[in-house]
Amino acid sequence: MMAETSAQQEPQQELTITRILDAPRELVFQAWTDPERVAQWWGPKGFTTPVCELDVRPGGSILIHMRAPDGKVYPMKGAYREIQPPERIAFVTWALDEKGEPLFEVLTTLTFAAEGSKTKQTLVARVIQKTDQAAPYLAGMEVGWNLSLDRLAAFVIKG
Repeated sequence: MMAETSAQQEPQQELTITRILDAPRELVFQAWTDPERVAQWWGPKGFTTPVCELDVRPGGSILIHMRAPDGKVYPMKGAYREIQPPERIAFVTWALDEKGEPLFEVLTTLTFAAEGSKTKQTLVARVIQKTDQAAPYLAGMEVGWNLSLDRLAAFVIKG
């Protein structure tokens, strides 16, 4: 699916982010699985999500387009690997270049643990494959996820 490159021989990149969200885990789980909800918080501050199509089941597809404040659109495709309401979600995504070709592939696993009326959410994003052109995008992965999760935290507080 992806072109082989020398960059793929580098060690895999992995990012883990744990957050305590001020909302019950059922609500947090819905914020990740309902396309209308995902579209309201996905992406860094200032970004919008004009396309958010989620078929939330193992093997189901993901199509998300993030639009930056400058108007540039960042398309992403993916597929769900695991759905265990309200405890776990695993999905693989491909960020696409201008030709619709994958720049990199990331496996994202989310776990949700109830902590009273709050939720402990752990996100693990592991780069599986990447092209040489992926470096600038992957360099911003941690910041991008943290900015998106800031928006998610604010979104679930509203209920």
